[in-house]
Amino acid sequence: MAKTVNIITGPTAVGKTELSICLAERLHCPIISADSRQIYKGMPIGTAQPTENELSRVKHHLIACREPEEYYSAYEFERDALELIDNIFKTTDNVVVTGGSMMYIDALCGLIDDIPTISDEVRQRTWEEYEQNGLEHMVSLLETLDPVYVNQVDKQNAKRVIHAVEICRQAGKPYSELRTGSRKQRPFDIRMIVLDRPREELFERIGLRVEKMVDEGLIDEARALLPHRELNSLNTVGYKEMFAYFDGIMSLDEAKEKIKRNTRVYAKKQLTWFKKNKLYTWLNASEPIDILIEKILNTPVIS
Repeated sequence: MAKTVNIITGPTAVGKTELSICLAERLHCPIISADSRQIYKGMPIGTAQPTENELSRVKHHLIACREPEEYYSAYEFERDALELIDNIFKTTDNVVVTGGSMMYIDALCGLIDDIPTISDEVRQRTWEEYEQNGLEHMVSLLETLDPVYVNQVDKQNAKRVIHAVEICRQAGKPYSELRTGSRKQRPFDIRMIVLDRPREELFERIGLRVEKMVDEGLIDEARALLPHRELNSLNTVGYKEMFAYFDGIMSLDEAKEKIKRNTRVYAKKQLTWFKKNKLYTWLNASEPIDILIEKILNTPVIS
């Protein structure tokens, strides 16, 4: 029987966690998280990590297994996930991969080319240059290093601009020359599922999730992380707004509303990203879970 990686992705708050757990229970297999923030320790509320009860139902991998100061990218995820999958397939024919980090999913599916791992020296030098000179300087630097990619990257996204500079420096050649656009073959089949909901329903769920996070202790969690606020792992929706609240820049109510608004913006970006990939099968997460599972299991695989 063919080995199959079942990918369940979609925008934040769409309902990936519960469906993925139910699917994994049905297939008697573990789950690998594809979430660039849930991988860090000490951030369970702000990153909406599965609860202890959810974690007890199915074995999860790549949840709360890295320190917040550790660098971790799509390329590290690809390496770790492929190693996990290889071991998992020694005892079962399926694995569920779930999360909303678009680059992580693309890397696992072989849609990202081989990019060199960035050394600590290159990373430190590049980030120090950004902190000293600002984003405009880094865009200008990228224009020199890779005049092709600088016209493709979001020039307002500091993380992507800096990472492109890192890659150019590490590889000794333009990033654009490393991006062939072809899909790498994998030694397993893949099901690629995107969950979606009617927009009003999704946005309502986002609002309820933010209120729940605050009720469950997001303020105390963010305050404990405040000394580390400059870390890249904390440069994310939820914590940034809480830090602004601690600084007196906004009230708690204003911070909550900004988290909701910024999360809605992020969800739209996720959906736009997924729509570019024609390999995905889209399902309405509003349907009953048992029906969704049957639809997933009847979705054709990609070899």
